[in-house]
Amino acid sequence: MISKETIDKIFSTARVEEVISDFINLKKSGSNYKGLSPFVDEKTPSFMVSPSKQIWKDFSSGKGGNVVTFLMEQEHYTYPEALRYLAKKYNIEIEEDNKELSEIQKETQLNKESLYQLSEVANEYYQNQLWNTEEGANIGISYFRERSIRDDIIKQFQLGYSPKDWAAFTDFAFNKGYKKEILEQSGLAIFKESSDQGFDRFRERVIFPIHSFSGRVLGFGGRVLQNNVKTAKYINSPESEIYHKSQILYGLFQAKSFIIKEDNCFLVEGYMDVISLYQNGIKNVVASSGTSLTVEQIRLIKRLTNNITVLYDGDQAGIKASFRSIDMILNQEMNVKVLRFPEGEDPDSFAGKHTADEIKIFFKENSKDFIQFKTDVLLKETKGDPIKKASLIRDIVGSIALIKNLIQKEIYIKECSRILDISEQVLFSELAQLTQQNVQSGDRNKKQQAVLQPVNKSQQEEIDFICKIEEDILELMLSYGDHEIVINYVEEEEPYTTTVIEEIVHRFNEDDLQFTVEFYNKIYLEIIEGIENNQLRTGEYFVKSQEIDITEFAVGKLLKKYSISNNWELKEIYVPTLEQNLSKNTKDVILKYKAIRITEMNKNLAKELSSGNISEKRRLEIFKQIIMLDKLLKQIHKLENRII
Repeated sequence: MISKETIDKIFSTARVEEVISDFINLKKSGSNYKGLSPFVDEKTPSFMVSPSKQIWKDFSSGKGGNVVTFLMEQEHYTYPEALRYLAKKYNIEIEEDNKELSEIQKETQLNKESLYQLSEVANEYYQNQLWNTEEGANIGISYFRERSIRDDIIKQFQLGYSPKDWAAFTDFAFNKGYKKEILEQSGLAIFKESSDQGFDRFRERVIFPIHSFSGRVLGFGGRVLQNNVKTAKYINSPESEIYHKSQILYGLFQAKSFIIKEDNCFLVEGYMDVISLYQNGIKNVVASSGTSLTVEQIRLIKRLTNNITVLYDGDQAGIKASFRSIDMILNQEMNVKVLRFPEGEDPDSFAGKHTADEIKIFFKENSKDFIQFKTDVLLKETKGDPIKKASLIRDIVGSIALIKNLIQKEIYIKECSRILDISEQVLFSELAQLTQQNVQSGDRNKKQQAVLQPVNKSQQEEIDFICKIEEDILELMLSYGDHEIVINYVEEEEPYTTTVIEEIVHRFNEDDLQFTVEFYNKIYLEIIEGIENNQLRTGEYFVKSQEIDITEFAVGKLLKKYSISNNWELKEIYVPTLEQNLSKNTKDVILKYKAIRITEMNKNLAKELSSGNISEKRRLEIFKQIIMLDKLLKQIHKLENRII
C-alpha cells in the first residue's frame, strides 16, 4: 500500500494543468484553462481546469475531480495505478506503508517491488541490445524490418533483443546487484538444480514486453529467429507474483485510449497480430497471447467498452474453439461480433497485404454478430440433417439465453428465426426452457429480489426537500467549513466564535442527528473523524478522495463557490454569496434542518397513533412525545423569527 506521505507528496507536486495537457489541448481562459471534453464529442470547449484549486470539471459529462481522478476517468486506471503514473512522471520515490502488515506480507510486498524493478531493468536492457549493438541491429532490427515494422512502432511497443550469449542478461543483472532468487522467480534466468550458474531464458530471441493496464512491465514474450532450432517458436515468462497470463492482455496499455474512442475492442491471438494491425490504423486491438480467453481478460476490456469483435483466421479448429469465448463474453453482459479472415490469412498476414483503408473497410463489411457467425459455420455441417439442425438451433438459443438484456434477447430471437427459418414461438419456448434450467442450476440468487414501494407525490417532495437541505449543509462545510463565524441564537446570550464545521457538528450532536442520505452521511462521518483528529476537512480535503463520486461532489461545490463571474461586478450586478453572511446562513440552515426533522418525527408518531394497533401505555408515550416536539418546533420557529 502506498504510504500517506507519498500520496501527499504526489498531490503537492503534480500539477493538474500539466498532467491534463498531456491528453487535452488546453488554452488559457482568465486564471483557468479550457479545452474540449475528452468524454463527449463537442465543438465548444466545456472542460475547465483550475490551477489555483488543482481541480477540473467537465460540464458536458458532469464529471470532475483532481489530477488522480482525471487519470482514472481518462485512462481507466485504478487509484494506485494513477498514483504510480504520477510518481513516475514527477520522479517521486514511492514508499510503501507497511505498519499494519505482517512480516510475511512485508516480505511479499518487497519481493513484488523487486520483480517490478527487475522487469524494468530487463526491458531497458533488451531495447538497448536491439538499438545499440551490432548483433541487435544485424538480427533483431533486420527481423522487424523484414516484417515491415516501422521504427516508431518498435519503440512504441518497446520491442527488444536478447543476445546469443548464454548468460548475457543474467550476468548483467548480477552485476546490478540482483540475487539468484529474484532472477529465478522472474523467469528471466534459469538455474540448474543446486547451482548458481544461470542462463538466459530468452537468449537469441526478439523480445515483446508485456505491460500492465497502467504501463508497468510484468513479463516478456520471446520469438526465436532460427527456423532449424528444435525449440518453441514463442516462449513467455513463467507465472510469478506480478505476471499472471490469464489476467493480462498484450497491447492493452497501447490500445486503451483507442478502445475508449472507438467504443470497440478487436481481440486477436498473437503479438505480431497486434503490432501489424496497430501499425496499419487498427489501434483498438489486444491479444490473449496464445492463452484461452479468460473471464479476467474480458473484464479488463469491459473497463473500456462493452463491445468486443473477435478476429479469427480460417482454421476450423480455432473457429470451433471460439464458440466458448463467445458465450463467455455474452455471460459478462457484453456485445460480441466475430470477424473471419479469408482462408490462409491471419491478422498479421492480412495487415501486411492491405492498406489501412482496405483493412477498415474489410473489418466493417465482414464483422458479423455471433448468430450469423455460428450459423455460417454450423449450417454447413447439418447438410439437410434435421437432428443436426435442431442441435445447431439449441446451441444458438443457449448463447442467447446468456444475454441479460431482455430487448437484446428478443431481437436476437427474431434474427435467429429469420436466418434459420423457424417460428419465433418455438425459439421463445426453447429459450424459456433453457433459462429455467439456468435458474435451477444455481442462478436463482441472481434474480432481482427487491420490491419497489410506491411513493406518492407529497412524500417524494418531502424526501427531495430533506435531500436539498442536507446538500446545502454539506456545501457550507465543504466550501467554508474552516471559516470563523460569530454565533448567537438569542440576543440576550453572549455570542461566541467558532468555525462552520464545528458549529454544525456541535448542533447535530446535541440532538444525535445524522444525514438521511447515505452518500451525504458518508462525507459527514469523515468530517467528524477529522474533528477527532484536530482537522477541519473541507472541500480541499475531499477532492483528494479515493472515491470518484465524493471527489466529483466536492469539486462541484468548490467550483460553485468560485463560479461568479467578475464581469458581473463590472456591470454593477452584485450576487450575494453564502460567505457574505456566513454566520446567519449557518444558523438558518441548522434551524431549518432541525425543524423538518422534528416535523418528520411528528408525522411518524401520528401515523403510529392512527394505526390503532398499540397499547394504552404506548399511546400515552406518543402523546407526550408529540407535545414535547411541538414545543421544540415553536422554539425553533421563534429563533427563525417566523410566525406559525
